[in-house]
Amino acid sequence: MTALFALATSLLWGLADFGGGLLTRRTPALTVVVVSQTIAVAVLGAIVAVTGAWSEAGPLLWYAVAAGVVGPVAMLSFYKALALGPMGVVSPLGSLGVVVPVSVGLLLGERPGVLQFAGIGVAVAGVLLAGGPELRGAPVQRQAILLTLLAAFGFGSVMALIAEASTTITGLFLALFVQRVTNVLVGGAALYVSVRRGGRVLPEDGDPGLIVRSLPALAFVGLADVAANGTYAIAAQQGPVAVAAVLASLYPVVTALAARGVLKERLRAVQAAGAGLALVGTVLLATG
Repeated sequence: MTALFALATSLLWGLADFGGGLLTRRTPALTVVVVSQTIAVAVLGAIVAVTGAWSEAGPLLWYAVAAGVVGPVAMLSFYKALALGPMGVVSPLGSLGVVVPVSVGLLLGERPGVLQFAGIGVAVAGVLLAGGPELRGAPVQRQAILLTLLAAFGFGSVMALIAEASTTITGLFLALFVQRVTNVLVGGAALYVSVRRGGRVLPEDGDPGLIVRSLPALAFVGLADVAANGTYAIAAQQGPVAVAAVLASLYPVVTALAARGVLKERLRAVQAAGAGLALVGTVLLATG
């Protein structure tokens, strides 16, 4: 079950990243973050009310608050990077955040088997290659890389924090709700500061109707990201964190394939090889 939930996480995150990257090409990244997360808050709030998850409130929710503070910084950095550089290059570098939860798992005493260690190495190498590295030193590329590395550390920290924020399913609903409320508060404050400094809320053409027309896509991005956090937390609780984290971090392959299918971005030979290695690593992790 760990492998199943972790792979579901990679699928959801991959599609959410693809959607977020597309949206930020016309709409300010902060607006995308705040609107998509506000929609997620509304949905999660209804779920918490129906399930009575408030009864699960406790000290563990501070992990969710911390994840909610780190998350917007990571998402904003990542969306800006996606808007600057090819998705197939930026997304794999973002998966380097897997180092954080894997390190936490090892520090907690987890010791994956030989096949799983091999799977971790093969899968991580495959994810990096799936982007077809193009580090040629252009200024925009350097900026995108720095933003992506910042996002990677943030994403990895969120993975580690949200896995510790609950011990039950209803508690997970509450933890995700608290995380998203914090996301909106932090993101909203950042958006306010940005506007005061001359930043934009609306798309470049100033058309508020574009945001309205984009609401279905914004809802998908916000809810897919929430669902991915949930499936990852379940995966990390049911099996080794190192295995769950690596399998969940295969999402760049999904993003690259989506970019290939929708945007017609051509996959280079190294990207195809990377996708193949990621698949081999997945098999090793699942069977080890």
